[in-house]
Amino acid sequence: MIRSVVRGVGTALPRRVMKNADFEGVVETSDEWIVQRTGIRERHIASDDETTASLGEAAARAALANAGMDVAEIDLIVLATSTPNNTFPATAVEIQNRLGMTHGFAFDLQAVCSGFVYAITTADLYIRGGLAKRALVIGSETFSRILDWTDRTTCVLFGDGAGAVILEAQTGEGTTADRGILATSLRSDGSHKEKLYVDGGPSTTGTVGHLRMEGREVFKHAVSMITDVVEDALRIGGISAGQLDWFVPHQANKRIIDASARKLGIDPAKVVVTVDRHGNTSAASVPLALAEAVGDGRIKAGDMVLLEAMGGGFTWGAVLLRW
Repeated sequence: MIRSVVRGVGTALPRRVMKNADFEGVVETSDEWIVQRTGIRERHIASDDETTASLGEAAARAALANAGMDVAEIDLIVLATSTPNNTFPATAVEIQNRLGMTHGFAFDLQAVCSGFVYAITTADLYIRGGLAKRALVIGSETFSRILDWTDRTTCVLFGDGAGAVILEAQTGEGTTADRGILATSLRSDGSHKEKLYVDGGPSTTGTVGHLRMEGREVFKHAVSMITDVVEDALRIGGISAGQLDWFVPHQANKRIIDASARKLGIDPAKVVVTVDRHGNTSAASVPLALAEAVGDGRIKAGDMVLLEAMGGGFTWGAVLLRW
């Protein structure tokens, strides 16, 4: 059977680093307050010349270099983002153009913080369906553009950045020994919209709007929802949590990450954490963490890796793959 195997990873982060102490003159907060509640110590904030498209392009080029591939070998680009450069066309098409790619097809996917998990699942389906042999999957965000910088409960949580992976069709035996994506599980429930959303849009206010969040409500649902899709992906894949080598969760809040790993029975030493340095980068969160763990040698060929995320809407999902 056809498996979607990860061939390369890449990242891009804005030049500017904003530490917790930098907020003390902006809103009523402190480094201690932010770290205690979120685990975040710093995040990257895009400058005027850094956009979702430019960061996505940089991450894509890094992934191509890591894979030893040329853009001519890519058939499909799927970009996960909630902060596109324009309402249309898709920012994926702009990245396609920036890369000098005039063949294949590209589109955006919007599932907020779960976007990359949704996007890699979608690309896997195109590959297994025979419509693409190699796909560039990107998560790129400039959430600093939609933050209310007077709201201390949200502006300290988010950062900007991009991460990318390249998937390639390879033949597997249909067992858990195969490399590539082994199982996925996606969910959504629109009844939770008011807990995490942006209060604007082309069809409603004609404005971009600002991010609004009921933090306690999100936290209350997060662990159970994450556990739900992780257990489902493990069941479909036919393995136990104890057989995982690495758990790469969405980097929103260290307390959510710790509670989820604890409930799933995953050793903390197997959990990849970057939230302290990146903050919540929404759809870029998972690929940024994944690429870091690959780059520093933690994730190696043959390792069993579990990705998960939860985002506004709510949306949530998990992907099980062998590296």
